[in-house]
Amino acid sequence: MADVQPPTRTPSPPPPPPTATLGYALFATRWLQAPLYFGLVAVQGVYVYKFFYELWNLIGRCVTGRATETYVMLAVLKLVDVVMIANLLIMVIVGGYETFVSRIGLQGHRDQPEWLSHVNPNVLKVKLATAIVGISSVHLLQMFVDVEHTSRHSLLWGTVIHMAFIVSAAILAYMSGPMLARTEHGPARAEHDPGPAPVAGADETVRIPAQAAPRVWPFPAGDGGEERIRAAGFPSRKLLEEFDAGHPRSFDREAVARLGKLDFVAEHRNAVLVGPPGTGKTHLATGIGVRACEAGHRVLFATAAQWAARLAAAEAAGRLAEELTALDAYPLLIVDEVGYVPFDADASLLFFRLVAHRYERASLLVTGDRPPDRWEEVFAGPAAPAMADRLAHHAEIVRIDGDSYRTRRATSAWADRDC
Repeated sequence: MADVQPPTRTPSPPPPPPTATLGYALFATRWLQAPLYFGLVAVQGVYVYKFFYELWNLIGRCVTGRATETYVMLAVLKLVDVVMIANLLIMVIVGGYETFVSRIGLQGHRDQPEWLSHVNPNVLKVKLATAIVGISSVHLLQMFVDVEHTSRHSLLWGTVIHMAFIVSAAILAYMSGPMLARTEHGPARAEHDPGPAPVAGADETVRIPAQAAPRVWPFPAGDGGEERIRAAGFPSRKLLEEFDAGHPRSFDREAVARLGKLDFVAEHRNAVLVGPPGTGKTHLATGIGVRACEAGHRVLFATAAQWAARLAAAEAAGRLAEELTALDAYPLLIVDEVGYVPFDADASLLFFRLVAHRYERASLLVTGDRPPDRWEEVFAGPAAPAMADRLAHHAEIVRIDGDSYRTRRATSAWADRDC
């Protein structure tokens, strides 16, 4: 009778060092701000009530003929003051987003305003300062309009305080330039390996050598969007706002707008951009990736051939499972140019492993010249149908139809030289 081995117990992880515990405890104090944020929401409601109360009084006096010119001007200034203070409260709430609200996990939520992913701390400081200057201007104007009931002492100090606000806003605006430049010119992105060698012909099947060197994907040194953008490996920096929406003959603008809100990243779904070469698929994919970086997500961008080289190198080193697990740290992977060159059965199986591993766990954004149901034309072996099924199950598929933008520009330049 064989000896029965006692079950092995998994060792418990070591306790965190005291410094880490202290850091977690200090960072947890951000939750003390929760009552403050609920209070700001309540104050917003108070200012909404005050706005309509002042508006009702103004309309009542105007209808009954009891409104003088001075009263109307003061009442309008009060309404403007209420609206500006309400806007200031919104900016204060957004200013504390990173310290409190972001921990609730609202990144990519369907109710997240689109502009929230573009919040720049330096710009926000200047906006807050200018908003305070605007409110101070309204208060100072109210005192001068009602100068008969305002003392010289109040006018003097109101003017001094207003000038102090203007000086502070000017200083913040001046300082935001160097700070922004330092952010944009931070640590340079680590150099990547050049990836797989060019394919000799369009009909040649890509076979990945076992000794292919892995591509380096460094984690960003900081938490800023610029560091994430530099580490993502985009071929160039493109924004969704820069896309020429008038060039394609047809494409689903609403679908692209939905992708730009990053709901699919938060919900661990996929996206596929399908269309002929030169119709802007890479531009859109890069723009979505840049927006995801700005929203706090880590992103990796590479062509299909480069991804195949990376996965093949990991498999050759016996660490494919570890490589796939490491990629879980990136909520969005972008696979560009699927379909331009075919892949053999080994490379197809590696792609299947990638898609299957991320299925309902993290997002893929794929661009190609044909939809997933035609991937058997690109990927050899039996893995293509199963891979396409998993990718398309929770996917937003956007079809783009049109002529090549690059060909159009080349033709236009040739015509200009001919004239």
